[in-house]
Amino acid sequence: MRFSGHETFICKQFWLKKGYDFLIAENKFGNENAVVELGVGKNMVSAIGFWMKAFGLCNDKWELTQIAHYIFGNEGKDAYLEDIGTIWLLHYLLVKENYASIYSLFFNGFRRGRVEFTSEQLHKHIESIAKEDNSYNVNTITADIMVLQRMYQKTDNTESRIELEDMYSGIFNDLQLMSKLRVEKYGEKGLVDLYRISNEDKHNLPAEIILFSILDNYPNIETIGFKELEIGDNSPGIVFALNKDTLYSKIEQITEKYKDIIFSSNAGVQVIQFKSAINKWEVLNDYYA
Repeated sequence: MRFSGHETFICKQFWLKKGYDFLIAENKFGNENAVVELGVGKNMVSAIGFWMKAFGLCNDKWELTQIAHYIFGNEGKDAYLEDIGTIWLLHYLLVKENYASIYSLFFNGFRRGRVEFTSEQLHKHIESIAKEDNSYNVNTITADIMVLQRMYQKTDNTESRIELEDMYSGIFNDLQLMSKLRVEKYGEKGLVDLYRISNEDKHNLPAEIILFSILDNYPNIETIGFKELEIGDNSPGIVFALNKDTLYSKIEQITEKYKDIIFSSNAGVQVIQFKSAINKWEVLNDYYA
């Protein structure tokens, strides 16, 4: 498991484009000229390289992936991340890639059992898993949790000016996925920060991005149960924090647009059937068209 590499920097809005252009020009993150070429400090150079791998935009050999070219290339669909669908897509890739372990552990594991949580609760959950893997370090995990919270937290005026600037420039700022409340802790004096990612409607989450995630996570599938799409690992219900009704509504949108996808319910068993193979890249093309 990996719990470091970001140098405590969240991924900024234009870092992935910077990283893509840097690699397409055959530069290397370890070279001395990387600071000049990227126009950022040394620690930020390392962070950009980390996030490129974390989002699955390049492999361990720094070779750019198909999805990197699809989004950021010369003919890229959304090189400057102006479309909210691309942000949701990158969120899915970050969780599924599991290069930065905390995002998969959080969405696929920890958050299943609770909508609200404290930093301490999340730390204890990660600690129990990391110790089994011999990858636990208290400072590293603490920093990783802080970065995750800053990546997804809704901006509000209770944060310092520096923290606000940090969150506003973050890649997931428009998702506004995580809220923070200051509440009294039961049995103790003082306030504690309580974080929440609710299963509320995601009106700005495109149905095509959900379908891409299904086709990507369950390749060559012909039939899949609604329950799996609701609670399975890297499923849309889990990754995008969708409640049952919202997921059902998104599936309806998908079946209305793609006639070869059928949603049926027999004897209380709800399944989605693919009558013919659907190319996930064509689904993205449909969206960006």
